[in-house]
Amino acid sequence: MPELAEVEFFRRQWDPGLGGRVVGLELHSTARLFRGCDVPELRRALTGSVFRESRLHGKNLLFGFSGDAWLGVHLGMTGELRVDPGPGPGGRHDHLVLRQAGRSLVFADSRMFGRVRFDHSMGEPPLWWRELPPAVLDPRFSSRRLDGHLRRRDRAPIKALLLDQAIFPGIGNWMADEILWRLRWHPLIPAGLLGPDAAHVLRHHVRWVSRRALTTIGRDWSDPPATWLYRHRWAAGTRCPRPHCQTLLVRATAAGRTTCWCPGCQPAPPEHHGRSGGRTVAGGHRRQSPQRPR
Repeated sequence: MPELAEVEFFRRQWDPGLGGRVVGLELHSTARLFRGCDVPELRRALTGSVFRESRLHGKNLLFGFSGDAWLGVHLGMTGELRVDPGPGPGGRHDHLVLRQAGRSLVFADSRMFGRVRFDHSMGEPPLWWRELPPAVLDPRFSSRRLDGHLRRRDRAPIKALLLDQAIFPGIGNWMADEILWRLRWHPLIPAGLLGPDAAHVLRHHVRWVSRRALTTIGRDWSDPPATWLYRHRWAAGTRCPRPHCQTLLVRATAAGRTTCWCPGCQPAPPEHHGRSGGRTVAGGHRRQSPQRPR
């Protein structure tokens, strides 16, 4: 599933259409992507409108059009946005296509776990967008707020908490692993065992990883540096990238997700010593290159 940085990359793909008028619209109205969406109103409002702006919040995207029209997109597991030159024939997985002069803005999703939303909202984004929790780079994402979450869920494994979109919008599996590796925290350590400064240091690392991922993956789909766990977590048999560690990385199911960590840098909490800490798996699935414009 696309995470914060990947979603930012896809947000940028529609930038060439900013300021352009939607001259036509094609969609698969019966696709489950449009569940709960007023498709006739979406079609009526967007046809002839001007594409004004785009916004990112965690794994959610919002696109503003003239006439106070707002298009919300969640990419799900396999969704992607792209721009095709000219009208183009469209593909079988292109479930929403906004035609502009000389280009087409496309939302494609092969497995259809994503979602399209549409709203009219005078002068501000729709209510569902405004009610999203503070983004990880928002000043409201504070140590005090984070400390409250850690205290309320003190028995939960920290990996599970990092994947909770109500607390860490946009943080997904690989980003959570990267953050925990940098903190030297085992993914199964309960939040209540992290110590008094946990919220402060966790906030710092969440924001640090997010900012730098946005400037690499989010900008042009390039990989982070080789000093990141990211570059070593996908294949079996790789080692910790820390120069003075080089311990063989472990991949196992932890907190319900395939997780990678370094047992040398991230020792297991006391109750897990002598156990694997999860079901060992062969490896992960590296982020795939997005489909390029045809």
